[in-house]
Amino acid sequence: MTAQPTAARPAPAPAARILRRLLDALYLGAGMLAALSLLALLVVIVAAMAARWLGLQFPGGTEYAAYLLASSSFMALALALRRGAHIRVGLLLNALGRRRRWGELWCWAVGAALGCYFAWYAISMVRWSYKLHDVSQGQDATPLWIPQLAMAAGAVIFAVALVDGLISLLVTGSAGIQAGEESQREI
Repeated sequence: MTAQPTAARPAPAPAARILRRLLDALYLGAGMLAALSLLALLVVIVAAMAARWLGLQFPGGTEYAAYLLASSSFMALALALRRGAHIRVGLLLNALGRRRRWGELWCWAVGAALGCYFAWYAISMVRWSYKLHDVSQGQDATPLWIPQLAMAAGAVIFAVALVDGLISLLVTGSAGIQAGEESQREI
């Protein structure tokens, strides 16, 4: 008895491979910026502590720490999605049985729509803060469009990752999530 050969998937076109590499580099770059934001957050916190111990002022230290925390959070969203680090609720999808693919498509479509909606309004918020010359309420009086820009960029990259996952699911049948036992969590 001979085993039936499995149908091999055709290799993706060169343009698709280049686009995949570019998108993966974008997600990795955003993840690296998130890591740098965390390192900068550490530096700001240590500097604020040292200033307090020495009896010096560090105007805006708390605000800068908050900006860096938001930057690291939003910049890490896309890479975390692609690496399977987001918590997924798979109970309902598992209950769908053979209709699971339709449930996955619905989830990715809703996620992509909400991600694009949020990215649109994050960009709008940056634009309005810039137009209105909005500044922070702290001692530093930082123009708010500057820290909001990192949040908007992270939201846009996350929306791109969600649309990427939806298109990948439609074209290949897989959203392209790198799921390992330690990184894939389903509730």
